[in-house]
Amino acid sequence: MTATREQDVVELLVDQHNRIRQMFGEMEKAQGDRKRELFEDLVRLLAVHETAEEEVVHPVARRKIEAGEQVVDARLHEEDQAKHMLAELYDLGPDKPEFDIRFRAAKEAILQHAEREERDEFSSLREKVDANQLKRMADAVRAAERTAPTRPHPRTPESAAGNLVAGPPLAVFDRVRDAMREMVKKGKD
Repeated sequence: MTATREQDVVELLVDQHNRIRQMFGEMEKAQGDRKRELFEDLVRLLAVHETAEEEVVHPVARRKIEAGEQVVDARLHEEDQAKHMLAELYDLGPDKPEFDIRFRAAKEAILQHAEREERDEFSSLREKVDANQLKRMADAVRAAERTAPTRPHPRTPESAAGNLVAGPPLAVFDRVRDAMREMVKKGKD
């Protein structure tokens, strides 16, 4: 990615997928407080990433790509499963003995989901959507991420409309909780 041109939505999301892959690798080696911090960062990235995809990318894919309804429905089903797995892991906490086994299962499911998105959805978007719209979509994804919840909320609907209704109040709650956690963490340092 060169600094002289603006990223489009596919480049932005693939970069995020690569960061997610990197964080999964770091999690495998981390322990103690570092493991908890990495996990919380990973959950945050995944939550805002998936919310933005549901609000911006999936609706366009439904309309523009071949078999868009089926492709998006399959990705939404995977996202819902991942959201449940992450919520359970978050509640469990990385210090519990069963965390690592359940984390590996979530990792595998999420990485397979990312590969399917890149292959079935993103590549088709690149073919069917003009470059200017892809760049505008990247801006819309960034905007959606700024107001997205930072935790998985398994009881919320997997849709753009569901995220627009439930997302803002959940995001406020999550971000207050994040700020409180950060204050407590700074107090320990």
